[in-house]
Amino acid sequence: MAGFTDTLALAASGMAAQSQRLQHLTENIANADTPGYRRKTVSFEPEMQAGRPTGRVVAGEVTLDPAPLERVYDPAHPLADAEGYHDGSNVDLVIEIADAREAQRSYEANLRMFDQTRDMSAALLDLLRR
Repeated sequence: MAGFTDTLALAASGMAAQSQRLQHLTENIANADTPGYRRKTVSFEPEMQAGRPTGRVVAGEVTLDPAPLERVYDPAHPLADAEGYHDGSNVDLVIEIADAREAQRSYEANLRMFDQTRDMSAALLDLLRR
């Protein structure tokens, strides 16, 4: 049963990491039109236990995208400078939506692995009861 438990833990760690990634992607999409907003990115890191990798992943540190902010010409905007420009965001909606789709599919793959492992575990218990 330890193998089943380890597999469930692997799948759960993948789902938790992708869930956190989706949270940041939705924040980016929601703030795409916010002046001065910088895109947030999150990386995945291997989980370590006693100095050895466990195979599980954890969401790493959230970083801000260093890409330059878009310059927007809008002289009526309260943040506009003397030339009529203000800093927009560096969020590209096409990239964010593609990343969200990828994170969703990865989450679903981990969920399927979790469900299959649970079903195999239940089938094994049924065989052992007979």
